[in-house]
Amino acid sequence: MRAVFGIDVSKDRSDVAILVNGEKVHGYTMPNDTIGFSRLFHDLEQVRDPEIIFEATGVYSRRLEAFLKNNDFTFTRLNPLESKKQLDSLRHRKTDKIDAESLAQTQFILKSKPSYVQEEIYEQLRDLSHFYQNLTEDIVRAKNRLHKVLQVTFPEIENILSSPNGEQYWNFIILFAHPLFILNLSREQLENKIRSSTSKRISEKRVGTLADKLTDLAELSYPAVDEHSPIITQVQYYAEELLRISKVRREILDIMVEKAKDLPEYEILLSVPGIAETTATSIIGELGDIRRFRNPNQINAFIGIDLRHYESGNFIAQEHITKRGNPYARKILFKAIHNIVCASRFKPCHIADFYAKRKRQSPNASTKPYTIASMHRLIRTLHYIITHNKNYDYTLTQSQ
Repeated sequence: MRAVFGIDVSKDRSDVAILVNGEKVHGYTMPNDTIGFSRLFHDLEQVRDPEIIFEATGVYSRRLEAFLKNNDFTFTRLNPLESKKQLDSLRHRKTDKIDAESLAQTQFILKSKPSYVQEEIYEQLRDLSHFYQNLTEDIVRAKNRLHKVLQVTFPEIENILSSPNGEQYWNFIILFAHPLFILNLSREQLENKIRSSTSKRISEKRVGTLADKLTDLAELSYPAVDEHSPIITQVQYYAEELLRISKVRREILDIMVEKAKDLPEYEILLSVPGIAETTATSIIGELGDIRRFRNPNQINAFIGIDLRHYESGNFIAQEHITKRGNPYARKILFKAIHNIVCASRFKPCHIADFYAKRKRQSPNASTKPYTIASMHRLIRTLHYIITHNKNYDYTLTQSQ
């Protein structure tokens, strides 16, 4: 006897359909809380080896998944695309109750294997990595907004340092959001403020140079508003926000590194030229336990760089990546390729060799196609060295 529990998960509740040997014997709606999960636990305990299938619905299905893990139930978790393809072949009407029953029916037909349950450390790194990526996006957004309002108050200050970025620059923005905030100060007051702009020690020569440059920029500037404008508050707010978010992001990265360094794949990833702490921890956070993928093509599909092929008669469409998958992982690996290429000047890597070869073959073409191809080669390499527990060795790649 096969008993399958199909569960359609939504925000506050879930619809459960129980099928035995293909026939529905019971169905109900339960809240996603202790009461609802207690009822589900009672029903699961009534049958031997229950098969549980549900669709991953982001944060909403996390509570159900945690309940099943905590009670040692195996389950099949379908990604939304996979679920849609299975249900579209069965349903003519769509409701949550119908979806729950249809999920159970597909299990009798397809007999999907239970989902791989990762160790808790990988789940924690995934959540931390998502937080880190969100903070990065917040920094980019705040930088753009800061740049916009600075054009009204004091655009020249963007030239004070070699790069308009970092703790000292943002402190300069807070202190000198308007040219008059510099011109109304004595030389001694200006130099004292410069010293207070960074937690690092700064030489007197450097203080003098910055004071001269700030004064020159302030005298050159013609702001659109006076020093009492409400836009000054906006400028200072975005600079303070950048300082705060950057501090939190550094703390999150430190936590990620501390957790990841105990995993065997951490040192293996660091052995690849161009992959440093941030990239290594982010790869583990987004890809999880790479050993759960049977082959590199599964990782390609997971991050969305598998190719979409369309052919009809004599027409063959140009192939493009599907972009269905983890966008953060795709972004991290895309950047990793450029890091590997840059590092190849000092540490050779066969992936950088492949990239350079493709670039020589098509010097005027966009770099995106062979960056994607290099990503696939990197994924193959990572999958091999991690599953075989070996550090990267450039000499071995040359002997093949």
